[in-house]
Amino acid sequence: MYDLPEIGWATDALWSAVAARLSEAGVAAAPALSRDPTLNELWTDPALLLSQTCGNPYARQYRDQLRLVATPRYAAPGCDGPRYSSWLVVREDAPGKALADFRGTVCAVNSWGSLSGWVAFAAVLPEPPDRFFRAALVTGAHVDSMAAVVAGEADIAAIDCVTYALLQRHRPRALAGLRAIGRTDTAPGLPLVTRRDATDETVEALRSALRGALADPALAEARAALLIEGIEILGDADYDAIPALPISTPPQLSVPTRRSATAPAP
Repeated sequence: MYDLPEIGWATDALWSAVAARLSEAGVAAAPALSRDPTLNELWTDPALLLSQTCGNPYARQYRDQLRLVATPRYAAPGCDGPRYSSWLVVREDAPGKALADFRGTVCAVNSWGSLSGWVAFAAVLPEPPDRFFRAALVTGAHVDSMAAVVAGEADIAAIDCVTYALLQRHRPRALAGLRAIGRTDTAPGLPLVTRRDATDETVEALRSALRGALADPALAEARAALLIEGIEILGDADYDAIPALPISTPPQLSVPTRRSATAPAP
C-alpha cells in the first residue's frame, strides 16, 4: 500500500528475503511480487499468500475473504506502535489555524473507502461531514489530494502519516506550500493479510519469515527506506471499531484534478 516507485527496490528486497524464508519453511512463495492486479483482484484471489490492505476495506468488506497476519510498525511521526493517524494539511497561506476554521470549505479525499483519507477524517469533525464541508473533491491518491490543496482546488485534506513521511523523504516538493493544523485520532495500521482459508501453519510461517527479514542486518537499508521497524500481531477485535465510524459524504465536485502515476496510498 506504500509502494512508491522510489522505494520499489526496498519492497522487492524485503519480499525476496521473506520469500526465501518461506521456501525454507516449505511454503511455496513467488520469487517476485505481483503489482498488476487491482486491489480487489488481489484481496479476493483464492491463491493469495500475502498482501497489505487498509483497515477500513478489511473491516467493512473483506473480512470474510482475508485473514490477518501482522501489522507493521512504521517509524513515522503520527504513528504509535502498530497504530497510525493522518495529518490534516492546508495551504501554507490559509488563514485558519484549527480544523473548526475550515467549516464550509472544500475537502480533498483520496477515496471514500480510505480510513486515513476519509473515515478517520470524518470522525474528528465537529459535526457531520455533509454539514461541515461545502463539497469534496475525490482525487484518487493522497499525493493528488495534497496537490489539489496546493493548487487551490480544495482547502484541506487528511494525509496518511506514513505516506506523508515517505513523501517528505523522497518527494519533498510534494509538501511545498502545505502545513499541518492537526491530526486524526490513531487507528489500527494497515494489516498484512492472507487468504481466509490459510492454515495456522501458513500464517505462522509468514509471521516467522517477516520477523526474520525485519531483523536481518543485510536489509537495514531497505527497512529504513520503507520506514518499517517491525510487526505486531493484532486481532479482529482491534479493527472492530472502524465500521462504527461515520462515513457520510459531502456533495462531490466534478472538478478534475491531476492524477499521479503512483499506487493509491490508503
